[in-house]
Amino acid sequence: MAQKKLYAGVKLHEIRTRLSLTQKAFAAKLGVSLPYLNQMENNHRPISTSVVLALAQEFGLDVTELSSGDTERLVSDMREALADPVFSDSVPLADLRLAASNAPALTRAFLELHSAYRRTQERLVSLDAALGQGSEDVAQLPWEEVRDFFHYCDNYIDAVDRAAEHFAGADPMAAARKALEERGITLFVCEETGLRTFDPETRRLTLSARVGVATRNFQILHQVALLTQNDLLEATLDLARFQTADARAIARIGLANYFAGAALLPYGRFRAAAQETRHDIERLAQRFGASIEQVTHRLSTLQRTGDKGVPFFFVRVDQAGTITKRHSATRMQFARFGGACPLWNVHRAFETPSHFLRQLAETPDGERYILLARDVSKSGGAWGAPDRRYAIALGCEVAHAPNLVYADGLDTGTPSAYEPIGTSCRICERRSCHQRSIPPLEQKLRFTPDRRDVLPYEIGE
Repeated sequence: MAQKKLYAGVKLHEIRTRLSLTQKAFAAKLGVSLPYLNQMENNHRPISTSVVLALAQEFGLDVTELSSGDTERLVSDMREALADPVFSDSVPLADLRLAASNAPALTRAFLELHSAYRRTQERLVSLDAALGQGSEDVAQLPWEEVRDFFHYCDNYIDAVDRAAEHFAGADPMAAARKALEERGITLFVCEETGLRTFDPETRRLTLSARVGVATRNFQILHQVALLTQNDLLEATLDLARFQTADARAIARIGLANYFAGAALLPYGRFRAAAQETRHDIERLAQRFGASIEQVTHRLSTLQRTGDKGVPFFFVRVDQAGTITKRHSATRMQFARFGGACPLWNVHRAFETPSHFLRQLAETPDGERYILLARDVSKSGGAWGAPDRRYAIALGCEVAHAPNLVYADGLDTGTPSAYEPIGTSCRICERRSCHQRSIPPLEQKLRFTPDRRDVLPYEIGE
């Protein structure tokens, strides 16, 4: 595939502002003319290879900053929003990319406005909800606000990640036990309890005996985060400026979870081990005493500036196909609402418990990926206790295949080996998908009564 042009004017402007340089001084250091720099900052021209090299050599810049996933995330989110029937005319993809690149703040404001409209419509569907909340101001739902916070942070919180790595040292669980002992907290494992219960009066931390060791260790580290990192968590929450107390409370749990995962799998050691094992998830889980889900989620967060890992996307879905966790450090983005493309191998993972499924896939924009999927269902731990059934998917662009043990033996050089997949039916432009559930809302349909194929309609250009 031809190399895509890099338009990153907003990011280039941010870099220049951060360095406190005028356009003239910045152009001189990059070895380009002032008009050329101005055109690049306004996305009238792509950033040239020579400028990328100059940024790295002159300023020591991690050039991956220029190709951050924000633009693709915003484009994906706008396409889904504009597929709403309330918008009668479709907007060309080129216009969406231009808006996301040149006016990201305005784009986010549009998305927030559409989200508010959508929530209002959903409330009006139920009379009880309308009567109960009719006088209430429309605000973003707390969990949506928190989800977007992590989404647009690349799911990497640098201060929390580094604090967790420092805390973990050579043995995170030894550090955790020491932290509990210093605070006079006694640890108990009990059959009849929830996952984790901490009683500040008795200084007693109780964990469930029905879950695995990896889950118990994670819960210990979560409690340690709440006990030892309160100032850091509160400062991070202050910077996020959540709109509601509920959103702040949910995000606090999310940040404590982040600390727990980053302490259990410290950045430097984990990234080195991932490279050494060629991202063999089971070996990494054994080496660090973590679960498969913990390892795959952590792989998708290795986005530290100057020391980034392979850019992965990560999703977790339930049996209905609803995405319950999502993150992408790649160009691959996911639907904000509803389920995932039925052609992804993640839906077949429930049929083959404890086995990884591999898939070569191509998205409508022509990008090719290698995808992994695995069932991560969790037992209730006792007869009659309900199981929690989930599957996870981890993937990266096929250019990174040599770094993955899972790519061995796959015919990555043959175009026909790639299965065509999409994001979700409502915004997927594929015209001949045999698994399409609903028509694409951005394209016109044709109906021919005397002709029938897999679909009862034809999708126009």
